Amino acid sequence: MMRRPAKTLLPAFIAAIALMSQACQSPSGKKETTADSASVKTAALPDSSKFVKTVNGKQTRLYVLTNSKGAKAAITNYGGRIVSLLVPDKDGALKDVVLGYDSVGTYQKPKEPFFGAIIGRYGNRIARGKFTLNGKKYQLDINDGVNTLHGGFKGFYAQVWDAKQLNNNTLELSFTSPDGEGGYPGNLKVKVTYTLQNDNALKIDYTATTDKPTIVNLTNHAYFNLNGAGTETILNDLLQIKADQFTPVDTTLIPTGQLKDVKGTPFDFTSLKPIGQDINKQDEQLKNGKGYDHNFVLNKHDLNTSVATVKSPVTGIVMDIYTEEPGLQFYSGNFLTGKEKDGKGGAAYGYRSAMCLETQHFPDSPNQLSFPGTTLNPGQTYHTTTIYKFSVSK
Repeated sequence: MMRRPAKTLLPAFIAAIALMSQACQSPSGKKETTADSASVKTAALPDSSKFVKTVNGKQTRLYVLTNSKGAKAAITNYGGRIVSLLVPDKDGALKDVVLGYDSVGTYQKPKEPFFGAIIGRYGNRIARGKFTLNGKKYQLDINDGVNTLHGGFKGFYAQVWDAKQLNNNTLELSFTSPDGEGGYPGNLKVKVTYTLQNDNALKIDYTATTDKPTIVNLTNHAYFNLNGAGTETILNDLLQIKADQFTPVDTTLIPTGQLKDVKGTPFDFTSLKPIGQDINKQDEQLKNGKGYDHNFVLNKHDLNTSVATVKSPVTGIVMDIYTEEPGLQFYSGNFLTGKEKDGKGGAAYGYRSAMCLETQHFPDSPNQLSFPGTTLNPGQTYHTTTIYKFSVSK
């Protein structure tokens, strides 16, 4: 017959249990995160075999760049898209900080939101798809309500680029857009080079030439979430944009032509603040954009001066942006829905679960004479560089 513990031993037994419980907790009373917990799990790249496909008679592939610090970037030549970007967090684990898909086929679905793509010939919107150049009128594809968006139906996001991996950390992509494609004049030869530098910076160099006067505005449409792709929100991340003005838009997101001061408005990101701090305020511009979807007029800068900074309080990851472009389109993921669980690893990319920070010339510049020009003539070379540099907050 089993004997009960003597009553005199009960207090000591209870005290021992209490001490064991305290040992498993931090001073705050919360359980400590162990090194093998999900919070420090290193992200993985997609299966490269899922990116081998023939599209428009050309072969697509997935190319992997690495650097000496262990960071990785996976890029497909379908649309020149950044599929994954793995950078270290405060615990030293790699986090995938861009949204994307596990196969090239998913990128071809209707109304795909340009995840990670090279955007051209003209990034952002052109009003009614019309512009006049040297007295000649041009009509472009209308693919965004009444406007042209990101180059139209055959924009660079949907093209198979010729790819050449130069070394472990450099990929060169090239494409020739024929005269008249999407309504744009001139045979435009484009080269985009991705370099994953040893300081954990992803450098993007854009170059283009033409045989007829045309317009060019190239950018990249990466959706960033420094907490890790697939986590639910970016609203608690801290953002700074070094811009004293932005370009207000109408209800179709075409700039009005004005430059408006950010001071005293929800668009003041001149110092770090949570993205969600003012996003739901009663403001006509926020209503028009369904949140932030606006071009910021960058203060004077060069490639040695960051124009924007994002910080994640969760992972400690910091992203600094450097560019030669005059504008930055900040989009707060207002049209993501999370209805389709087809993101990497079956993730659902929900409402405001990522942000775009697209370096660019201003939207609708061909129709706005006061904006920086976007005309490229024969004999000229379009060249611009943007850098997304990652570090960890101290």
